[in-house]
Amino acid sequence: MHVVRRTRAAGVLLPVCLPGLAVCAALLLSADGAPRRAPERAAPAATRPATGSHRAPRPPIVPRSVWLHAPGPPAPRPRAAPRYDDEAVAVFVHHTDSPNDYACADAPAVIRNLYAGQIEARGFDDLAYNFLVDRCGTLYEGRAGGPERPVTGAHTQGFNHRTTGVAALGTFTAGTSVPRAMTDAIAALAAWKLGLAGIDPRATVRLVSSNGHSRYPAGTAAEFPAVAPHRDAYRTNCPGEALTARLPGIRRAAARLQGRP
Repeated sequence: MHVVRRTRAAGVLLPVCLPGLAVCAALLLSADGAPRRAPERAAPAATRPATGSHRAPRPPIVPRSVWLHAPGPPAPRPRAAPRYDDEAVAVFVHHTDSPNDYACADAPAVIRNLYAGQIEARGFDDLAYNFLVDRCGTLYEGRAGGPERPVTGAHTQGFNHRTTGVAALGTFTAGTSVPRAMTDAIAALAAWKLGLAGIDPRATVRLVSSNGHSRYPAGTAAEFPAVAPHRDAYRTNCPGEALTARLPGIRRAAARLQGRP
């Protein structure tokens, strides 16, 4: 297993773990409620092992326009323009803590309801997650900014920078069945996104906490699996015991998709 050391100190987003529609999203608000960006500190250069050509193809991803135009009241507009990092070196896995009995054809409407709840009820600047996946294995673009780009999400308290977040639609507590199609899709997404940064999905990466609301004080360097459960960074059960137990297999599958031995 490679150890990849990554550092970037910044503070932008403060997540709130919510029951029901929105589990773990983040936003830093000014006194009048408008999003604002905290100043960033320079980070020392990171080291990277030789990567060769270990890149995986981009999996099919349904654009956000599909769920924005799902049936229902008009969708609100994002409250801020996308923000970007230099690259994404880790994937945090979430669940949405919502019902599991949806029809896959209704997944766009489920996502739109999540989005509306986060924008209107909680005042977030956009959907917290960079990507979402339904129980049939369909991947959806979440947060605006472009799937290929390292968009700064709002999904993982203290560690939104240089990471991407994927949320499994449903609740995956202990004893819950996790569909194979869903885990295969997460592996494909991780293989592709981490391959863009030359990261082995089985590696350990080092990130720096941007604030004291995570498990680590601001400025603390912490090591995470390159494909990590949200609970490693924040005091939560997300993405549930059942999905967390599947992450080792997801890492191995993602590494195979990158063509790694």
